[in-house]
Amino acid sequence: MPVYNAALTLKAAVQSLLRQSMPEFELVIVNDGSTDETPNLLRQFAQRDPRVIVLETPHRGIVAALNEGLQVCRCELIARMDADDICHRDRLAQQVLFMESHPEISVCGSLVKMFPRKNLLGGMLRYEQWLNSLVTPEEIARDIFVESPLAHPSVMLRRNELLDLGGYHESSWVEDYDLWLRYHLHGKKLAKVPKVLLFWRHTPGRVTVTDPRCSLEAFFRAKAHYISVLLGRVGRPVVLWGAGQTGRRLLKHLIREGVVPMAIVDIDAKKIGHKLRGVQIVSPEWLKMKDVFVVTAVSSVGARDLIRRNLARLGFQETRDFICAA
Repeated sequence: MPVYNAALTLKAAVQSLLRQSMPEFELVIVNDGSTDETPNLLRQFAQRDPRVIVLETPHRGIVAALNEGLQVCRCELIARMDADDICHRDRLAQQVLFMESHPEISVCGSLVKMFPRKNLLGGMLRYEQWLNSLVTPEEIARDIFVESPLAHPSVMLRRNELLDLGGYHESSWVEDYDLWLRYHLHGKKLAKVPKVLLFWRHTPGRVTVTDPRCSLEAFFRAKAHYISVLLGRVGRPVVLWGAGQTGRRLLKHLIREGVVPMAIVDIDAKKIGHKLRGVQIVSPEWLKMKDVFVVTAVSSVGARDLIRRNLARLGFQETRDFICAA
C-alpha cells in the first residue's frame, strides 16, 4: 500500500492552484504547526512566487487556522481548499465569473470527484452522487438538513459576509456544516458551478473518518440545534415524520434542544398507536387539516421522496410547511 505523504500531496495541491487560468490572486497558506518538511516546502513556494503568502501558526486546529487565514486575506472573494486536494485549472476563473454574475449568491461551490476511486466505499460514492445532484439554491436549501450540501474545499465565499456571520465557530460538530446552516438561517443563498472543479482526496485516515465531530451523532446534534432555531421562528406545533432509527435519533436531540413534537407520523401499522419518548405515533392521515410544521427524518432517499409526495398531496409545501432531515 502506498504511504501517504502530506508534504507531497501539499505540493500537488499548491501547484494546481498556481496553474490557475486566472493569474491575479493571492494564495494564503496556513501552516497549522506541521512537523514534517512542509515549512521548508512552503518557503520555497513563497520565494519563487509572490502570490504565495505563508502564515506559520502553532497547532491549534482547523477552526483557528481558518479564522487566521480569513484575517490575512485581503480580497473580497475567498476560495477555500484543503492541502491534499487538487483543483481544475479553471476553478477560480469559473467561480469568480459565477459570483460576479450572481451577486445574490453568498457561497459558490462546485461539483466534485473523489479520488483515489479504489478507496471509496458505497457510502462515499452515494454521498458524492447526492452532493453533485444539488446545484441550485433551491436544491441546496431543500436538502440542507439531510447532510452537508457543499464540499468545503470546493467553495468560494464573500469575505465580508463571512466576517459578518462571525467566521468559523468551534462546536462539537464540523465547522463547515455549521457554517452552511448559519448561512441558511440568515437567508443567504448557496449554489454551485455545475462542473467538476475540485478533485477531493479521500484516504482512510482523513479527518472526515476519524474526527468525532464528523460522527453521525455529531451531525444529528448539529441538525437538531439549527432545526430548533428554525422551529422557533415558525410559530406552529411541530410533528416528526419517522419512528425508525433516524427518527429516534433526531427526536432524542430535538428533545435535548427543548423541542417536543406533538405527534410522530409513521406508516408502519405496528408502530401506530404506540408512543416514542412519550410522543404518540400516528398515521399520515392524522395530518389532514392540521396547521403544523413537519420535520421528516428518514435516511432512505426513496422513502424521503415518498414522504415528500404524501405531504404535497396533503397540501404541505416544502420549506414553508415541512423540511427533510436524515
